[in-house]
Amino acid sequence: MSEWDIKKLQILRTLSERGTVTATAQTLQMTPSAVSQQLSNLARQLGVPLLEAHGRRVRLTDAAHLVLRHAEAVFAQLERADAELTAYAQGEAGEVRVGAFSTAVPALVVPAVRALREAAPGISVRVRETEAAQAYELLAAGEVDIALSLAVQAPVAGDVDARFTRESLLADPLDVALPGDHRLADRAGLRLADLAGEPWIFGGSGPWSEITRAACEGAGFTPEQAHSASGWTAILAMVEAGMGVALVPRMAAVRRGGVVMRELSEDHPSRHVVAAVRRGAGAGAAISRVLDALRQTIPPRSP
Repeated sequence: MSEWDIKKLQILRTLSERGTVTATAQTLQMTPSAVSQQLSNLARQLGVPLLEAHGRRVRLTDAAHLVLRHAEAVFAQLERADAELTAYAQGEAGEVRVGAFSTAVPALVVPAVRALREAAPGISVRVRETEAAQAYELLAAGEVDIALSLAVQAPVAGDVDARFTRESLLADPLDVALPGDHRLADRAGLRLADLAGEPWIFGGSGPWSEITRAACEGAGFTPEQAHSASGWTAILAMVEAGMGVALVPRMAAVRRGGVVMRELSEDHPSRHVVAAVRRGAGAGAAISRVLDALRQTIPPRSP
């Protein structure tokens, strides 16, 4: 197979455009002898004559014109590659994999993807719905680039695994879900402490269990876990049936007939939605662009 030297092909193309070795040398800021030497080397590499004498000048051979036809396709592809690499370096291209818990997908990830389609269409975002408790496992394994999880409090420097960098995207308020006929459904100024003796419904382990327990303990009591569930459909069905009460994140925007949602304006319980990346990865242009999009799509009702 012949050797195709891009630099020498560019000299040949310039000669075709400028017409003379002298003009080519001036355009490329080379000496005429260097231009002639490079073209002679290219002819040897390709195994065909590229120039022929034409009076006091030289002109391109038919083989040279054939070479240039193919070289133009190469130059065009290199231009496209250069443009894509520039976009990649500027965070306007690349693939970013996001792992997110169920309520974060419609509330945060989908709006961010829509915004990126307009601002940076070269970035491809692949979404993987996962349990909040599994987000860090996927991140550590390299299966996702950004993990959205939950925490009781906003992360602070030095409080987490050194493999990751975390930030709180928002503090999502928690409302309490009560059966429609509950004795406290209409009480003004409802507080968490008023529900200390109630049976509670929340997940058996993981961040959501910690968040519910921490909110109740902050109000002065330990919640009695009567039932365990992680899906909002199941939780609200049990609340509607009078089987217990539950804290529900406002971001989830879940409603069910027969269930009353009450704001706990005195307690202000919340959960923190946390974005995590592998330490150092946040400097990557595409990942940084997706993180920015997530920050900018935080629901306006959140503090």
